[in-house]
Amino acid sequence: MHSVKRKSIGTHFSMCVQPTFIIGTNNEDGTHNFAPITWVSVTSGEENAYMLVISMFGEKTTKQNVVRTGVLSANLVSADMLELTDYFGSHHAKDGKKDRIPYGVSRGDVLDVPVLDASRWVYECEVVQSVVTGASTTFFCGIKNVQIEERLECADTFEVNLTQLDPVIYSGMYHSIGNLLGKIGDFAE
Repeated sequence: MHSVKRKSIGTHFSMCVQPTFIIGTNNEDGTHNFAPITWVSVTSGEENAYMLVISMFGEKTTKQNVVRTGVLSANLVSADMLELTDYFGSHHAKDGKKDRIPYGVSRGDVLDVPVLDASRWVYECEVVQSVVTGASTTFFCGIKNVQIEERLECADTFEVNLTQLDPVIYSGMYHSIGNLLGKIGDFAE
């Protein structure tokens, strides 16, 4: 393996490779609300169950809905959903209903949360713990159900072929995943 020469560029750059999700919540009047969020990861909770970790900045309606209800859906964004993602990201709930472009909405199978019909992978989540840091709130969410597109096969947690999901990856710009490179252990000697 070769050495790479690096240079210091300052701490204001925040290149974090992150999956893009559209978070679905219930408004106070019972209508649905969706917003793209890229500060999403996983951790292990009690009894080694996976938990989704979602951080939200500011005072957006989505964040207020999660604080109020304690439930949400996390709809993985695939490349064919970019127009909808950009629309949700540039139109705010405080400015009125987000309905200028068509999209289908269903309800969760386990939790009463709105789910985007276009998403190939959806988490239905219940907040277990919240941590406030400055203007951000990080929600540790118990995964109560996972919905996947019927054509997808998942035999094991580590056997998900992301190229089939075609997820959008965000790092200041949108990217996609091109190739399946192999499994853990394929490259070890």
